[in-house]
Amino acid sequence: MSMNVSLQQLKVFVAVARERSFTRAAREFGLTQSAVSRCVRDLEEAIDLKLFDRTTRQVELTLAGSGFERRIGRLLDEIDMALNEGRDAHQEHSGVVLVASNPALSSGWVPAAFARCASAFPSLTLQLQDLPQAAVLQAVEQGEADFGVIVEAMPFASANLEVQPLVATPLCALLPSHHPLALQGALRWDELARESLVTLNRDAGCRGAVMRALQGLRPEGRPVQELAHVEGVARMAQLGMGIGVLPVSNDGTRASRGDAAGVACHWPVPAGPLVARVLHPVVMVSTMLVRRRNRSLRPCAQAAWSQFAADCDIAEDPISDSKRDVRVTERFERQTATLARIG
Repeated sequence: MSMNVSLQQLKVFVAVARERSFTRAAREFGLTQSAVSRCVRDLEEAIDLKLFDRTTRQVELTLAGSGFERRIGRLLDEIDMALNEGRDAHQEHSGVVLVASNPALSSGWVPAAFARCASAFPSLTLQLQDLPQAAVLQAVEQGEADFGVIVEAMPFASANLEVQPLVATPLCALLPSHHPLALQGALRWDELARESLVTLNRDAGCRGAVMRALQGLRPEGRPVQELAHVEGVARMAQLGMGIGVLPVSNDGTRASRGDAAGVACHWPVPAGPLVARVLHPVVMVSTMLVRRRNRSLRPCAQAAWSQFAADCDIAEDPISDSKRDVRVTERFERQTATLARIG
């Protein structure tokens, strides 16, 4: 048998039990005495228990009513605590936010974004899950992470995920300045056909775009070496072990621990004696935020999401979350159009 019990009925019952008076309980809720009596009567009928012994002079809890009041009182205290915590999380942006990221971004831009987010919301606790990109998407889909950070070639569509593009970055050849191909202002993909190449593996997200661009150009049996981290690709290129193929920011910013601009850049030129040349036809990969489709983020996670979206444009004036998301998308579209016109 189902029970139709309201939170209001339970609160009124606890007030009557505490005050031992229908009149004082009615005053507490701004109700009439008859309304409080009816509320208690409806509760008793719903749970099939007599809760009070009533006389013209006093109101006393029955034995069943006394036990019920103890349990319901604790339950209402927990509900109030949960509601207060939810309100505080919304107002103060406090709580724990789990962000999943692929290894390439986890070792570069994401920690810098974490630092700026922590500075903006001191009460927020951010936890980073460093996962292969396929596992990032799975963690977000299954609700194990609040949102994720990935790299993909556009367009990227998923029935289960909502995507927020941040920055479009061209794939470039990374090579020592003395390399013959470094003397050219730009390179074509077919010029890399017989060269030893080093790029990021599938865990970093951009491998698919690289392999599609090289399809049909390289001799059969000529593999592309794949590593897990940008630093490994760069070191191989420095040592002449292959031309690196990586996304590189078109502003030429170099990675540097002490350089604020460098840590803000999603794909800086790796440190060291290397030059980057945009490969033609231009292939762009994009840094994206992903979250579950049709599911609202918790307030603390929404605050972190908006801060991450704003992190690619930290020089702009503060704006609302909705306007910021529109501005980020418009900037991404401008970058994509500009890069597509290169060459």
